[in-house]
Amino acid sequence: MLFFNGHHREHQSLTSAEVSALWFQYMGDTMSICVYNYFVKIAEDNEIKPILNTLLQLAEGHVKKIKGFLDEANFLVPDGFSEGDVNLQAPRLFSDRFLLFYSYIMTLHGISAYSLALSSCERPDIQDYFFDCIVSTKEIYQRISLLGRSWPKFSSIPNVPSPHTNEYLHATGILTNLFGDKRPLNASEITNLFFNSKKTAFVRTLSIAFSQVAQEEEVREFLRKNGKLAGQDADSFDAFLRDDHLSIPQRWDDEITDSIISPFSDRLIMFHASFLVNAALTYYGAAIGTTLRSDVALNYKSVSNHAMEAGGMCFNIMVKKGWLEKQPESIDRDALAGK
Repeated sequence: MLFFNGHHREHQSLTSAEVSALWFQYMGDTMSICVYNYFVKIAEDNEIKPILNTLLQLAEGHVKKIKGFLDEANFLVPDGFSEGDVNLQAPRLFSDRFLLFYSYIMTLHGISAYSLALSSCERPDIQDYFFDCIVSTKEIYQRISLLGRSWPKFSSIPNVPSPHTNEYLHATGILTNLFGDKRPLNASEITNLFFNSKKTAFVRTLSIAFSQVAQEEEVREFLRKNGKLAGQDADSFDAFLRDDHLSIPQRWDDEITDSIISPFSDRLIMFHASFLVNAALTYYGAAIGTTLRSDVALNYKSVSNHAMEAGGMCFNIMVKKGWLEKQPESIDRDALAGK
């Protein structure tokens, strides 16, 4: 038995926060198993392939552990994704270097998701599990970063010079900044613009690749629109950096092959797109909170609207096709009462 705030809980019971964290991670990791089985199959680089194998093993371990938590609580395990969602005979769709870049971006998302889950889970064993996820993902992220650092496309974030003295903003200066002063970007603004450009351009590259291979026209059309919006948004971030004569992240579109045979089901592709839309909304929102330049903040509002637009299109297609697995929810008392 465990005790929280003076009330006892059965060890195997789960709060809604724990169910949500485990449910979403199960969905994401069953997707990752499909993705990394394909990546391992097509990869040739002897430095990259072991990293892909490690990520596959981590996802498989996560799925086993989460299933144990849910089974112990007599909670239904989601369907997730399976062998039917991946075609291991499909030709190469991406270069080996893009496979590493994909892993770089997705491990970043993983560390953020594990940290958020950890903050809302109450059971010590589940907290320990997410701590373990953070540690193992941190280790593989460092391996990816060390290898990628030697390639120009893994561009580093721009530097800023050390100030000559410590300075403080005056009240009038803050108000001016809030209402449009084009002062130079500060370190936080540069960081967010650079990484948001990199992550959003990643969405564009994936959308282009998946639009080549998706089977249903409605899915292909969504991916074309999503890629166009993501490209515009990444370019908008780059514009701010260029105005301050700062470097911008390199693009990865040329790392896509001309294959038109899909390695993944349309359902998996759409789930992947929805995951990235939700992630984008999260990091755009975080960025707004760290900028005092109104033009930058307004741009984040615009790109957030684009992400919500893409999310709406994605949701409608998934529901229409019967691809959106329903998340656990509270009891509908009105339905039980026959209203």
